[in-house]
Amino acid sequence: MRSLVLSLLFSFIAVVQAGAMATAVEKTAKEFRIFSIPANPSGPSEMDIPVAEDAVFPVESFPSIVIEDLPKPPRLIMGRGELGSDTLVSFLMSENNNADRKFIEVLAGFYITESKTEGINHDIAFAQMCLETGFLRYGGLVISEMNNFCGLGAIGPGQPGEWFPTVELGVRAHIQHLKAYASDQPLEGELVDPRFPLVRRGSSPAVQGLAGSWAADKLYAEKIELILGRLYQHTK
Repeated sequence: MRSLVLSLLFSFIAVVQAGAMATAVEKTAKEFRIFSIPANPSGPSEMDIPVAEDAVFPVESFPSIVIEDLPKPPRLIMGRGELGSDTLVSFLMSENNNADRKFIEVLAGFYITESKTEGINHDIAFAQMCLETGFLRYGGLVISEMNNFCGLGAIGPGQPGEWFPTVELGVRAHIQHLKAYASDQPLEGELVDPRFPLVRRGSSPAVQGLAGSWAADKLYAEKIELILGRLYQHTK
């Protein structure tokens, strides 16, 4: 009789221990993020992504990264432009429909050829010209007759800026001044920019560096970037 009682007692203890172990295993599994992965013989799909059950650190607890918040890579001034003359003309006309189309065609052609000569990205130079001249509306210190497309020397009422005898030379001076900021390489063409020697060569290889240097406006580079964005969007 005593043996029977002891046998039953040991059996009861074994059952209790097994139940406790199962509970511990289930709890441990949940704490260590058990994943359920449905079988899919045809290969993985969006539905096959492991789903956490009772995750210790739920997904929503992690910070999200917005692409727009990441720092933008520098937009180098030296390089090759992407856009053709027709696009440049069409864009400027869309921003100022009172402008002389024939004049813009000539102007865009000079920006492409002069930029190519000195290794400047003509998209950037053209966008800067649009900003400086108000899309050829002017209205500031510089007037259209000056053929000054980038505000060279325009400091105040007593110094309204440089004058150039032709459109071509005005564009060339702009491109040479950009190269002075962007690179320490020598000019390929004859110097026509009277302010070229005043620039610390290679001090601003990217558009971002023009803010506070080419112009005192701290948002100067951002304004050029905005025009560039509209210019590239115009091609779509």
